[in-house]
Amino acid sequence: MTGLPDRVESYSVPTMTPHPPAAASPAPETSSARAQAPGEQTSLADRAFRQLRDRLIFMDIVPGMPLNEGRLSVEMEMGRTPVREAIKRLESEHLVVTYPRRGTFASTVDITTLSEISQVREVLEPLAAKLAAERRGGREREEIEVLAAKLSVVRQDELRHNGALRWDNQVHRAIYAAAGNSHLEDTLVRYSNLATRIWCMVADRMPQLHGHIEVHTSLLHAVLDGDADAAQEIMRRHVQDFENHIRQVL
Repeated sequence: MTGLPDRVESYSVPTMTPHPPAAASPAPETSSARAQAPGEQTSLADRAFRQLRDRLIFMDIVPGMPLNEGRLSVEMEMGRTPVREAIKRLESEHLVVTYPRRGTFASTVDITTLSEISQVREVLEPLAAKLAAERRGGREREEIEVLAAKLSVVRQDELRHNGALRWDNQVHRAIYAAAGNSHLEDTLVRYSNLATRIWCMVADRMPQLHGHIEVHTSLLHAVLDGDADAAQEIMRRHVQDFENHIRQVL
């Protein structure tokens, strides 16, 4: 990194902790929910996890906000059990934190961890891109082709702040899956989520990100063409640019 410090100046991101909402009536475990087979419960827990994860990383649920199982189960139209299972998974990914006798809250965002997160991503993200290219996308090839086609015609106004974040997130997840290594994928998803939350904290101060997102087209085509060296190098520069963009506005 050119002349940038290894760590940003440590400061605490203000925790947006609204007053806890009035206790919602517990969502009853309906007879249909109680009768669900284990596989169906797992599917619901996965759906709850994905929905809550995205709401947390894109700040729809702001740092410090309490997560009420009853309220969430009503919102997502499912019983409390899959919501509870999803929250446990979110805690293991450092997206929520649970305090005894207080409840569960969206975790705060510590921008001072940017360097540590970037150190991991700068090693593992290029590896994932290389593996994905060696497999020419593997089972994710069709999804990557669709993403590449959509990105080639995306409008610039769709790449403003949250739109850019969501495109970035979608492309990276496709690359992780295409690498064909579930352990690598799980690790990168976790660190990508943490990086995206940091990005969201400074998104309103970020410059136009059109160029940053345009890189995805080259990356996806390198994967589809089986050019492992190019995919690895494009991803390496892409992750470094991400950190540089954030440091410029701190």
